[in-house]
Amino acid sequence: MPNPSNPGCLILVATPIGNLSDISTRAQEALSLADCIACEDTRVTGKLLAKLGIDPKPELLSYRNENEKALAQPLAERIAEGQKIVLVADAGTPAISDPGFRLVRACRQQGLPVTAVPGPCAAVTALALSGLPSDGFLFVGFLPPKRAARRRFFNEHKDFEYSIILYESCHRIAKCMDDLVETLGADRAISVGRELTKLHETVHSGPASEVRERVAQASQKGEFVITIAKKDYLL
Repeated sequence: MPNPSNPGCLILVATPIGNLSDISTRAQEALSLADCIACEDTRVTGKLLAKLGIDPKPELLSYRNENEKALAQPLAERIAEGQKIVLVADAGTPAISDPGFRLVRACRQQGLPVTAVPGPCAAVTALALSGLPSDGFLFVGFLPPKRAARRRFFNEHKDFEYSIILYESCHRIAKCMDDLVETLGADRAISVGRELTKLHETVHSGPASEVRERVAQASQKGEFVITIAKKDYLL
């Protein structure tokens, strides 16, 4: 926690992945008291602040994959000078398949205080809803967009002893499912979650070939989370 003589700190704040009611009281407080909010898209975070009634709004700084390296050290310097910097992603927990780890690393290297307001995470939510083993898991975020790289990943991890969680976009979900079925087999137990916590949330669990058909027949708008069970697991 921050030193009372120097209130500067970095606070990682998890934001809703869909349902605004999932925002916590601590998260709202951290956002309202920030000197600066480092966020992926200032428009998205601006809308969140407006919905929460946070006015006046703190400074919003666009902090993306493209500029993360350049901004990590300047933000750490602002924290060293006593500012409260809040880091958020567009949705979910920052630094988890989103920008953030470089800023956290810079603060750790300089002995600056870092804390977090935990909350929504799509990967953990999908695993909990899947009905697949949750005693251990590998989270890999988004797989490479090229087919050969995706198939290579599936082949290299086909005997992995725990569940595997990955994200996929609406633009590639069909191709990803095809590659998964062709490399891991039609009977591999999987689960696919879409639009988690939102009005049209769907979760399909079962053999890979059956889940692929259900996903293909339903809306493919939104973000997807795929959970893959270990080999020979039967749902």
